[in-house]
Amino acid sequence: MNSLVCVSGVGLVSPLGHTLSTFDEALFCGRSAVVARTLEMEGLEPMALPLAPCEFDDSERSVSRLPLDRGTAMALAAARDAYAQAGLAETPPADERLGIYWGSGMAGIATYDDTAKALYLEHRRVRPTAVLSAMPNAAAAELGLRFRARGASLTYACACASSAVAIGEAMRAIRAGWIDVAIVGGHESMLTPGTLAGWYAMRVLATPPADDPASACRPFSADRNGFAMGEGAAALVIESEAHARARGAGIELVLAGYATNSDSTHMTNPDPSGQARAMRAALADAGLSPADIGHINAHGTATAAGDAAEATSIHDVFGDDTPVSATKAIHGHLLGGGGALELVATLRALVHRRLPPTANLRQLDPAFSIDVVRGEARDAPGLRWAVSNSFAFGGTNAVLVAGRAGG
Repeated sequence: MNSLVCVSGVGLVSPLGHTLSTFDEALFCGRSAVVARTLEMEGLEPMALPLAPCEFDDSERSVSRLPLDRGTAMALAAARDAYAQAGLAETPPADERLGIYWGSGMAGIATYDDTAKALYLEHRRVRPTAVLSAMPNAAAAELGLRFRARGASLTYACACASSAVAIGEAMRAIRAGWIDVAIVGGHESMLTPGTLAGWYAMRVLATPPADDPASACRPFSADRNGFAMGEGAAALVIESEAHARARGAGIELVLAGYATNSDSTHMTNPDPSGQARAMRAALADAGLSPADIGHINAHGTATAAGDAAEATSIHDVFGDDTPVSATKAIHGHLLGGGGALELVATLRALVHRRLPPTANLRQLDPAFSIDVVRGEARDAPGLRWAVSNSFAFGGTNAVLVAGRAGG
């Protein structure tokens, strides 16, 4: 087994709430934050969309004094909470030993959409700060300024696997001794007209039922027809075990394994064999076997092709008796930020030794031979290790293995 990396703090801005208590309440009762919205644009038919928005004030300025993209503001809020929970204000790491590893699929898109509207529709001058607010590494740069991180500051853009890759690469950096502590995670905020119209055109968004829009996203269900778009951010403070012990930090949760690879078969259709290779490699990195895993947080997008591929790959690696949850049903798809938020959901399952239900699942697709948790949360008194899957457009797969320290 490779060395374990400690999870010392967690923060989030999510459609389910911005504190762990509110997040837990929705997570374990399967309460969906998805709502129906209609996008109307001149010259186009109205678009019925399932969205999971956040109640969040994005008007603050950071230490850079620049206007922040909405997603960057969310990243800062989540990271502040993670840093505080980790207790690093009292025992700060050496600046050069603190890194930022962040992920987002389309960072800065809210700023870009607003800029395009101002320039092409309203014929107004572009703000001189537009590039700095929209650049992909804006969040990582702002985090570095806020926390005086002078180690590596890296941004990953791998579509829906972005933040999972960021977390995994930070694990590798800590194991290698390049840094002691990292602020990791991801964000996404693309509930803007231009971006929503693009996703709607791809025909991967669910049709929100008129009588129950909260049930729009139905992972692994026989009647699934797509996902809901979410927004938000999740941040974690991770550190080496030696650093955590030296500063007297309590160690409750750990990251034990990580792997990433590429299907290299198709831009949008996932390859079950590539996903299975990633899961096996993550288990090998953790020094664990499939039998050691007590829970899987699936990528679970509720698309026809996506769920079919993942059900096949999970069965190939774990068989049909490892419990699976798919939480996008309630918080929507955060795209590049999804891996981080779903890792938080995985960690909460480990903390409470309770598995969240997969909401809106009325009838499991009969083609799937996996154990999907549904109806209500399931107690898991012996839960020690869990897996979180992130599988992206473009073929990037990322798998994280998390666990309870000491059993």
